[in-house]
Amino acid sequence: MNEEYKNRVSQFMACRRIAVAGYSSQGNQPANGIYQRLKDNGYEVFAVNPKADAVNDVPCYPNLTAIPEGVEAVAICTPPHSTMDVLQECANLGIRHAWIHRSVDQGSYVEGAEAFASENDISLIPAGCPLMFVSPDFAHRCMKWFFSWRGLLEAEEEMSHA
Repeated sequence: MNEEYKNRVSQFMACRRIAVAGYSSQGNQPANGIYQRLKDNGYEVFAVNPKADAVNDVPCYPNLTAIPEGVEAVAICTPPHSTMDVLQECANLGIRHAWIHRSVDQGSYVEGAEAFASENDISLIPAGCPLMFVSPDFAHRCMKWFFSWRGLLEAEEEMSHA
């Protein structure tokens, strides 16, 4: 894992108010696990789901703009076709830290995200999961090791200019 990636992770995890875009009514989805683990670790977390006011007693906001007093960072766990909309909203609101959830599959990743983030002064983490860094369970510790070993947790070349 290179220093640029480590710095971006440290900056993201230092934020105390974090939105989780893509909170789902479908149960065991990455966004829901990220929301709960961040909350359990003392973060002030906000669920974003444009289709629900609440999911299982978790209040949901339709977008980042609707969150009172805003947030410092966003974990993006949306379908890929919505990722750029979330990044655009980050740019509009001056949110400078975003993490695109991406595991062994595409996750929420979309081509062009790094370039957009760089152009809009957003410190973007385009792969991995915050759960690999906040009280990681065994599975996330293993994923962190594997992704680091494979070089999948590296900041892209164009990201280094952000």
